Amino acid sequence: MKLDILAFGVHPDDVELGCSGTIIAAIAEGKKVGVIDLTQGELGTRGSAATRMEESANAAKVMGVAIRENLKMGDGFFQNDEKHQRKVIEAIRKYQPDIILCNAPEDRHPDHGRSSKLVSDAAFLSGLRKIETTVDGKPQQAWRPAYVFHYIQDRFIQPSFVVDISAHHNKKIEAILCYTTQFLSQDSADPQTYISSPQFLETVKARAMMLGKRIGVEYAEGFISEKVLGIKGFDAFIQNET
Repeated sequence: MKLDILAFGVHPDDVELGCSGTIIAAIAEGKKVGVIDLTQGELGTRGSAATRMEESANAAKVMGVAIRENLKMGDGFFQNDEKHQRKVIEAIRKYQPDIILCNAPEDRHPDHGRSSKLVSDAAFLSGLRKIETTVDGKPQQAWRPAYVFHYIQDRFIQPSFVVDISAHHNKKIEAILCYTTQFLSQDSADPQTYISSPQFLETVKARAMMLGKRIGVEYAEGFISEKVLGIKGFDAFIQNET
């Protein structure tokens, strides 16, 4: 299955928090989108690997993605080395996306930045035909996506561009709330965390409102591009009053 967009998250819920509005919007336009989680989030304070897998499957249904896979790398301990790069290369060649979305290049959680570089490096290496990979015993063809974009996470980074998600923001929140162990279980015996308070979700909404305001819409998500973006004409710009 060839995908238009393949979104990577190092932990289940990263994609939902960072770029699910854009994913839902793209699917509404007829794009085929998939999600790959690098780890099972097994080091998370709340919940378990098993509950996170169930929650991520529920969130995938809400978003409407074509596929969701987990590469089961070691949460907290994966490295940007050949072993892990090859796993990502195999996934990229399997789905041949034109666009990759991945973690923020720098963030509060060290896994985010490390994952960002891992996916970005693998996306380039995936285009080198002398790097040989197989799936189900069959050789894969080299494939390099046209773009790698990084979504913004906890720490604010000036975006290269923003995407209007106003029509899909409510569904984004619905996808996030599929992670009940992380965001909804206030009476849980697990300790409270940085993301488990209701105030954390308010900051997610506030970020989307702030980015939306910058382009004259209600809600938006921001992305960082590794290369200069070009347009075919001025009609590509969103018209607004700001």
